[in-house]
Amino acid sequence: MTIDSVRGAPDTPALAEPELVQLLTPEGERVEHPDYPLDLSAEDVRDLYRDLVIVRRIDLEAVALTRQGELGLWASLLGQEAAQIGSGRALTEHDMVFPTYREHGVAWCRDVEPLKLLGLFRGVNHGGWDPAEHGFHLYTIVIGSQTLHAAGYAMGIQRDGVLGTPSAGATIAYFGDGATSQGDVNESFVFASVFNAPIVFFCQNNQWAISEPLEKQSRIPLYKRAQGFGFPGLRVDGNDVFACLAVTRKALENARTGQGPTLVEAYTYRMGAHTTTDDPTRYRLKAEEEAWKLKDPIERVKAYLVRNDLADAGFFEKVEDEARLLAKELREGCRAMPDPEPLSMFDEVYAERHPLMTEEQEQFAAYLASFEEEAK
Repeated sequence: MTIDSVRGAPDTPALAEPELVQLLTPEGERVEHPDYPLDLSAEDVRDLYRDLVIVRRIDLEAVALTRQGELGLWASLLGQEAAQIGSGRALTEHDMVFPTYREHGVAWCRDVEPLKLLGLFRGVNHGGWDPAEHGFHLYTIVIGSQTLHAAGYAMGIQRDGVLGTPSAGATIAYFGDGATSQGDVNESFVFASVFNAPIVFFCQNNQWAISEPLEKQSRIPLYKRAQGFGFPGLRVDGNDVFACLAVTRKALENARTGQGPTLVEAYTYRMGAHTTTDDPTRYRLKAEEEAWKLKDPIERVKAYLVRNDLADAGFFEKVEDEARLLAKELREGCRAMPDPEPLSMFDEVYAERHPLMTEEQEQFAAYLASFEEEAK
């Protein structure tokens, strides 16, 4: 083998195509997988469709509000709805979620009020929801750091001695393909593996870490990285809500029963911009986006419902009406959010007063007061 071959010259042998767990094809046809059986009633499928439609509408409304100057920023989930709803609906009340800043669909599954998500991006609160109440931690802006928090929380569950009991919970950490290049993520893999922690690492591989393609993150499929750390990994069709539900459900059950961590790579695509400050036309081809439109997670569930006579036109209209009403409430609620008092930013930083924070608060109060003096 030549040095050029090792470095990845054209004569490097091609890697085998990775197996993709899929239970629902882009055309809406149901397929079975021996390792991931899934029994869903007609009502279950209709509920999943409703979830997908509503979270997409929440997302589109937030993007519009950002363009209108009502939000400072928004990280769109467009195209990733199935990965989030499927995994989110696999959770139990005892599980704990550690999200990034894009898990709006998982937040919906954990009964976090959508308006509270908007409050964070409007800059009027630090998050607005109670993580303990919802089993859903606050959004994490620092790329990958939430995986360490999740691994530590999982080790805490382990030390509580509840694994294998009815009240046993697990943690699930969400992150993107770009985050797999961060040290924090790899460190969390080490801790989770060595201590056999009850955690699922859920990577939404949306192909683009802002403007960097997947090949700049890894020479091998991301799920195969788990093998090097000593725990199982698999790739699931991230646009297939059935497969994401079945795979995550099994991975969480393995975690709760003491079988340790799993890395799930949800192979999907970010149809929108990385955030509303991004312009994806500068770094990717329109043809690529058009190809992924044919794999739309909502359309394949709709096709399944229609193909099997599980829903009629009235059902689809009702869901659209519900989504429109929620969008209207979001618009009105967002614009009605009062601006917080400037000094309130210090109120809930620490559980107890902190000397340095108190000093900074006093300095900021004096600074604000100086404007009032000048006005006199």
